[in-house]
Amino acid sequence: MTDETPAPKRSHGRVSISLSGQPRDLMGGPPRVKGAWTARIVTLFPGAFPGVLSESLTGKAMDLGLWALETIDLRPFGEGRHRNVDDTPAGGGAGMVLRADVVARALRAADAGTPGRARWPVVYLSPRGRRFDQAMARRWATCDGITLLCGRFEGVDERVLEAFGVEEVSLGDFVLTGGEIAAQAMIDATVRLLPGVLGNAASTEEESHSAGLLEHPQYTRPAVWEGREIPAVLLSGNHAEIAKWRRAEAERLTRERRPDLWARHETGRD
Repeated sequence: MTDETPAPKRSHGRVSISLSGQPRDLMGGPPRVKGAWTARIVTLFPGAFPGVLSESLTGKAMDLGLWALETIDLRPFGEGRHRNVDDTPAGGGAGMVLRADVVARALRAADAGTPGRARWPVVYLSPRGRRFDQAMARRWATCDGITLLCGRFEGVDERVLEAFGVEEVSLGDFVLTGGEIAAQAMIDATVRLLPGVLGNAASTEEESHSAGLLEHPQYTRPAVWEGREIPAVLLSGNHAEIAKWRRAEAERLTRERRPDLWARHETGRD
């Protein structure tokens, strides 16, 4: 591909993606609500988006303009005729590293029109970062938007992370081939906390991690299934006893399955 040859467009259903140095709104249709929360993704694979984010509640909320998703393709910011974005690690070693100058150009494009880090965090999806959790999702949901940098290969030149004050966040203690899957998971966790996205906002108050505990067990009809009955207290109509049972079950599950969470919960009650 030469510098003068336009990149071919690829069809992804409702999504049309082409090389561009500007943020691209992935979903057409109605204009977004004024001040809608926006996720900007810097990635070598814009075709990975919106992915599962276009489905279910997050997809409906996007169609309604309650939030927006934009991709910034890293490739057009690359060096030379072939738009190279990476090079060999300084000091030797396997793999390739995303270049500081290339990533910097993409991050400057992503910064366009943003209000600053306090209201618009810039995050690099990195296995060495702080582990993503519900509290972080709640914090991001109060911002105007977020820029997520998806790494590839052996990572990103450290200098650009330092220069742009990029926050490093990890999905968990494992390594993925790139940040795109992690970005979708974190966006999903954040978008569902935005006003108007969930039909029943109260549902976020009782689910796992919202109160520092795992969620209590859930049941629905039939009342008896293959000899297994719904706990009688849940059918009693006594809301005080139901709340007491649910709390006790949440504490039991947390103690058994996540002693680390339980220890933090106990410390917080001291």
